[in-house]
Amino acid sequence: QVQLVESGGGLVQPGGSLRLSCAASGSIFRVNAMGWYRQAPGKQRELVATITSGGSTNYADSVKGRFTISRDNAKNTVYLQMNSLKPEDTAVYYCNADGWDYSGNYLGDYWGQGTQVTVSS
Repeated sequence: QVQLVESGGGLVQPGGSLRLSCAASGSIFRVNAMGWYRQAPGKQRELVATITSGGSTNYADSVKGRFTISRDNAKNTVYLQMNSLKPEDTAVYYCNADGWDYSGNYLGDYWGQGTQVTVSS
């Protein structure tokens, strides 16, 4: 079993900041790529940002220059620093990760339960 536990969501005014965290635990030993996705009401889930085990990052055009993804490999944790938030950033944010167990078996990818981010005045 693999668990991804997210934290850090909430209500913030436009222009404000939030930091999301997601920790992977359970049978996952070596985490490969980690990422954040979001889903707004009535819309499909979309990629926000991803980061490889080596630290290479990829961002959606809509968040470039405002959001920063980072990770702590020792803690199997990924972070998303969100600055200059806009109402259109309102969504449920989901963490995603894949990796291997202690025996070297590939486990596939997993999703967190989601954390709500609401940007409103």
